[in-house]
Amino acid sequence: MVANPTRHYTLEEYFELERRDEERYEYWNGEVFCMSGVSPEHDQIESNLNFHLRNKLAGRNCRVFLANMRIKVPSAPPYRYADLSALCGEARFEKIGGVDALTNPSLIIEVLSESTEAYDRGDKFTHYKSVPTFSEYLLIAQHRPHVTQFVKQDEGSWLQHEFNDLNAALNLVSLGCELTMTEVYQNITFDENAPPYNLRPSS
Repeated sequence: MVANPTRHYTLEEYFELERRDEERYEYWNGEVFCMSGVSPEHDQIESNLNFHLRNKLAGRNCRVFLANMRIKVPSAPPYRYADLSALCGEARFEKIGGVDALTNPSLIIEVLSESTEAYDRGDKFTHYKSVPTFSEYLLIAQHRPHVTQFVKQDEGSWLQHEFNDLNAALNLVSLGCELTMTEVYQNITFDENAPPYNLRPSS
C-alpha cells in the first residue's frame, strides 16, 4: 500500500481516478493509496484461495470476489478493497461514485505483508466491522504458515483462532465449508528462519 504524496484529492477526483485507471486505489481523508502490486507468494495464496473456495462452493448459491471488488464500508467511506471476499445468498451492490460496491460480504480475507499487517489487524478490521453482514475474517501470513481466523458471535464479540499447522483445517462458518492449510499454502515454499513481521527490525 503506497501513498501518492504529491497532492490531496477530493472525492470527485478520486472517483475519476478509479474510473479511468486500471490500478486499485483507496481513499483516506484526501490521500490516495495504491493497492496494486504484490509479491509472488501473495499472488499464489490469492490464487489458491480463489480456486479452492470456488470448487468447494460450486453448485451452491455462493460467490467469491477477487481483490478488484470494491466493498462498501460505512465507517470508512467511500469503499475499501480486500484481497478476497465471499458470501452465500444474493450479492447486493450499491453505486458509489459511478462504480459498483459490494454491500453484503460475510467473509473477508486479507493476505498480510510487512507493510500492511498492522493496518489489516487494526484499523481496517475495525472499519470492516461496520459492514452489517460481515461475520468472518481471515488474516493469512505469506512468509510462514499462519492463519488468524475471527468469527463473529451472536452477542457481537469475535472469537479468535490461530492456525500454524499445515495439517490443520479451518471451518469457514460463514460459508459452511472447510479450507485446509495445505490448500491455502499450495505451491508456497517457506524460509523456516523467517520471524513474524513484528519481530523484524525496522529499516
